[in-house]
Amino acid sequence: MGIGFLCVGMAYIGIVTPGIPFSIFLVIAAWAFAKSSPKMEAWLYNHPWFGKFLTNWNKKRIFPTRGKYAMVIVMASTLAITYHATGNLKAVLWSGAFMLGVAIWAWRYPGSEEEHTRRVKEGKRVAWLK
Repeated sequence: MGIGFLCVGMAYIGIVTPGIPFSIFLVIAAWAFAKSSPKMEAWLYNHPWFGKFLTNWNKKRIFPTRGKYAMVIVMASTLAITYHATGNLKAVLWSGAFMLGVAIWAWRYPGSEEEHTRRVKEGKRVAWLK
């Protein structure tokens, strides 16, 4: 339960702080509460900010398009700041390669319920797996 509360706190911080993701902490919190407290799990899934995101992710693997754009903007600005602060091109290239992998992973998922429905109707993969 402690992991769940810690991750919910980090998710709140991630919403308002650029560079800190909220989604991974939210998914971990949902997992932790599913194992420890059905009451807290229900609270999280009915939460006005987090509930829809968690439900869409768990049931349909939807990663919101707005979140994808925000992720790319934060990654690009992080690379620019890293280069200007350190001048270390090697670090920027390694970080950029990792960030590119994460961006490719995220953009493979549908960005809305409409896109998910369209992919299912067309018989296409919803994301990585059919």
